[in-house]
Amino acid sequence: MARESVLKNILSPIVNDFDYVFIDCPPSLGLLTINALVAADSLLIPIQCEFYALEGLTKLLESMKMVKKRLNPELNVFGVVMTMYDSRTTLSKEVVEEVRKYFGKKVFKTIIPRSVKLSEAPSHGVPITMYSRVNKGALAYRNLAKEVVRRG
Repeated sequence: MARESVLKNILSPIVNDFDYVFIDCPPSLGLLTINALVAADSLLIPIQCEFYALEGLTKLLESMKMVKKRLNPELNVFGVVMTMYDSRTTLSKEVVEEVRKYFGKKVFKTIIPRSVKLSEAPSHGVPITMYSRVNKGALAYRNLAKEVVRRG
């Protein structure tokens, strides 16, 4: 069995039992990420509204292109979501603008704001929607989920 296809082979018996299967992979572009790209049919790309995130995005897109060409021709970008947005900074606004120029309609309208509660939730072992239901981050993630479902 090809080592790049291990995850795809493991998921294949159950993948049709779900409307969506999310694979949250690390930002490094090692074998685990390659496995995720081979197993996926589309990507939902989160981008932090910070300068270095754009450099990481370039590397991800290069890897995606290579995987699409050699291992998974069905792989496409489903959407891009802007995260850790701080409306007080020019940098956040500029990053969103650059990403929208490049990806166009692939960028979700919902933007996930920077929030202390979003950072705290994982340390308590619960999602933000349970940790702080009315937090602006929780509301943004609910709106994003609705947008994902509408997009299909």
